[in-house]
Amino acid sequence: MFVEERIYTMHPGKIGDYIKAYAAEGLAIQKPILGRLVGYYSTEFGPLNQVIHMWAYETLAERAERRTKLFANQDWLNYLAKVRPFIATQESKLLIPAPFMQVKWQD
Repeated sequence: MFVEERIYTMHPGKIGDYIKAYAAEGLAIQKPILGRLVGYYSTEFGPLNQVIHMWAYETLAERAERRTKLFANQDWLNYLAKVRPFIATQESKLLIPAPFMQVKWQD
């Protein structure tokens, strides 16, 4: 199992709009498709205006399959069109848990 960490840096003043839109629409679309939400956060110190979310996958093939389904979903594409103007940059990291770490997620 591994965790994908996605970091979105918002344009200043837009993080609240992004979080509100995600809570109202994005989560309900994304979670049933991607499955294992490990965490969803925003920053208060350090780099500001960031939203960090993490999803667990068994394999890279599973991740690819789930993300293909996500981007085939018209509701997701419509949602992205609404929130893209809030996002300045994005990055993705592959995190491999230490042998003693048990990854937990929301059902």
